Amino acid sequence: MCWDSREQSIRNWTTFKGRNNFYCDGRIMMAKDIYVFYFTLFLICGTSGLFFAFDCRFLSVNVSALIPAVAAVLLFFTLSNLLRAAFTDPGVLPRATPDEILVLERQHAAAQSAELGYKPPPRTKELTINGVQVKLKYCFTCRIFRPPRASHCSLCDNCIENFDHHCPWVGNCVGKRNYRFFYLFIVSLSALTGFIFVCAVLNITLQTRSNGFLQTLKASPVSIAEVCICFFSVWSVVGLSGFHSYLLGRSRTTNEDIKGSRSSDSSNPSYSRGGCLSNCCHTLCGPFPPSLLNPRELLLTPPSSNAVGRQSRLIDPQPRPTGTQPQPLPPTTDTQTTTHTRPPTGQFVLGGGDYFRWNQGTPVAQSTTI
Repeated sequence: MCWDSREQSIRNWTTFKGRNNFYCDGRIMMAKDIYVFYFTLFLICGTSGLFFAFDCRFLSVNVSALIPAVAAVLLFFTLSNLLRAAFTDPGVLPRATPDEILVLERQHAAAQSAELGYKPPPRTKELTINGVQVKLKYCFTCRIFRPPRASHCSLCDNCIENFDHHCPWVGNCVGKRNYRFFYLFIVSLSALTGFIFVCAVLNITLQTRSNGFLQTLKASPVSIAEVCICFFSVWSVVGLSGFHSYLLGRSRTTNEDIKGSRSSDSSNPSYSRGGCLSNCCHTLCGPFPPSLLNPRELLLTPPSSNAVGRQSRLIDPQPRPTGTQPQPLPPTTDTQTTTHTRPPTGQFVLGGGDYFRWNQGTPVAQSTTI
């Protein structure tokens, strides 16, 4: 069997239901409101630009020629990690397909068949992980049981693996796939802010010795502005870096620390890997987890919403004499159980006529009419 040529291929990100924006044909994923992210870029690039334009020349001649090089390396490291944290899928969990929702409702109906009245699906499910009973919470928006440490972000309207927090400064959620970039960003930003602050103060001090303080204020107002910006910024950035260093060493997230879900409930399993160094190495140097969304995956969509069914879009692949047109396969009522994976309703992946779900590709047995 082959697909009808009237069907059109689309990218998977075009069917995404969360409150996110995609750019570069699905290669970049960000939150809906990114104005604070632009303000972050403006502060970093603006302050660094003023430093390179007004302070670096004097300091490179009178102090050391390495000062511009060190500042450039810190700026590059800061911006690269900021962009990686902002543009990376934080670990969004795909929503349940209509078939999965139907299976869950059938299981709930079977469990409640002996009782009168309707009750909503259970909000928790218990699993055993490393010999410990763990409760999985049900998300009524994504219609899935969230894995441990996952949480639903109300701003992005997605369930995020290892959800830490939603950070407007980077324009994205911080989760399993971009936490390392977020941590390296705030650490490198702390180093860059402190370096510019010290260099600007050194520049003012050296010029004050030769020209006097009042004359220096008139001659170097930009350096005074850099000192003020860095002074009020360095405390919050350094404090944030220290807080996340503490969380990283204990293998915790901001969401868990605020809610106290890991300290007050002794039934939760420990996700620590034996020590502070092991936790840091696993988070910062461990293998990069794959995305479950596959936003650039090619899907097929029917030419119109009035398609009667799958049979109307299948063509008989048997060879026929020259000049005859292939005829659509006649519908049958035979039902057979097949094992395959499936995409969202009305979407099919190219290749072989099989269904492929757009997230994990887990084989699922179900009855289909062929």
